[in-house]
Amino acid sequence: MPIATVNPATGETTKTFDALTPDEVERRLAAADDAYRQYRLTGFHHRAHLLERAADLLEEDIDPVARTMTLEMGKPVKAARAEAAKCVKAMRWYAAHAEALLADEEPARADVEDSGATRARVHYRPIGVVLAVMPWNFPLWQVVRFAAPALMAGNVGLLKHASNVPQTALYLEELFRRAGFPEGCFQTLLVGSAAVEGILRDPRVAAATLTGSEPAGRAVASVAGDEVKKTVLELGGSDPYLVLSGAEVDRAAATAVTARVQNNGQSCIAAKRFIVHTDVHDAFRERFVAGMRELTVGDPMSEDTDVGPLASEQGRKDLEELVDDAVAKGATVLCGGRRPERLDSGWYYEPTVLTDITEAMRIHREEAFGPVATLYRVDSLDEALTLANDSPFGLSSNVWTRDEDEMARCVRDLQAGGVFINGMTASHPGLPFGGAKRSGYGRELAGHGIREFCNPTTVWYGPLSP
Repeated sequence: MPIATVNPATGETTKTFDALTPDEVERRLAAADDAYRQYRLTGFHHRAHLLERAADLLEEDIDPVARTMTLEMGKPVKAARAEAAKCVKAMRWYAAHAEALLADEEPARADVEDSGATRARVHYRPIGVVLAVMPWNFPLWQVVRFAAPALMAGNVGLLKHASNVPQTALYLEELFRRAGFPEGCFQTLLVGSAAVEGILRDPRVAAATLTGSEPAGRAVASVAGDEVKKTVLELGGSDPYLVLSGAEVDRAAATAVTARVQNNGQSCIAAKRFIVHTDVHDAFRERFVAGMRELTVGDPMSEDTDVGPLASEQGRKDLEELVDDAVAKGATVLCGGRRPERLDSGWYYEPTVLTDITEAMRIHREEAFGPVATLYRVDSLDEALTLANDSPFGLSSNVWTRDEDEMARCVRDLQAGGVFINGMTASHPGLPFGGAKRSGYGRELAGHGIREFCNPTTVWYGPLSP
């Protein structure tokens, strides 16, 4: 895949970039290794000052960087600004909290004495150069939620970003440099996916984090496993959205629209399978379908646009194939199901709701990465939970109910990394984020995320001779 900015709203290639040569990659690996040797010795106060400065600069740049993201991957520009603002918030959160999250721990006195020590501590130490393989759908946020904790922990980063967002990737390198981070602390590698294995196998790279598809995660995890290197993977999702019998239907339906079409429907944590109790199914369906029909599809640079184009022509083709397969096997299209006729260029697809879904349809088990929802009717909570868990993925989930017992059942039985009750899934700097099953392993954000790329080191002090 060429490294290029291709405007999804027009299909026009606006800028191309040459991939780094092997010698250039080597120079960047050496720079990262050199930077880590010194940067790991800096204190939290210094790192926090640098990260706060990066947050200030990004806040000043919100409008132009938002337009760059929209140009490269097609999200509505108002959503792009919100993404940049979220990155500012995360940087400031880690600048404020990293020192406490990585504070030395003192084991219980009884355990210290039982071990024969006079005292003991657990220190959280950085591990080194971390390779980040990142996707195009949240081109700023996905990177910052790795970079902010990694840099605050004393690690350094190498970014291999998706090949269709090179300008966003280069902006991130420039941002951290302008903020005053030492040369080599955060670098963007403009390389194709074929170069990832060699970089990950390099002994100067300590670990990797990847957000992306299941095949990409499997490939990176395989190489890292062969090299015995730590990985964190956040992969696909086909999140269930349960609306139970006592739910607030109006709120549930209105939120469902946003939950499905956020980021033009191209979000791993977007709700995709809407599982609705028969008592409220018809009312929910009416409101949900009406809400999807009312969305404005169009130029993502317009402030009035709700849904822009898909990020690539292939992405739209993949989505169309899922919908066509479902319809051919008996699914009913309640709205959408085609390209908008009034938009004759760009990779647009109408917000779509399908029902009468069966196990024979690919969309029942595969992730629909675009504004397509599947709607199911169930007769009980048990049936809802069984259907919700009938997926290879387990990233997050959404539950709408007023019943405390139903809430408890869902928290206990949903196979997912998150359960969001009476609201839609979202990531927050202070809450751990990650999945189960084929949605990956490890956690980002919060204390869990900053410790993923630290070495918890036990320090044991024995008694001194008299």
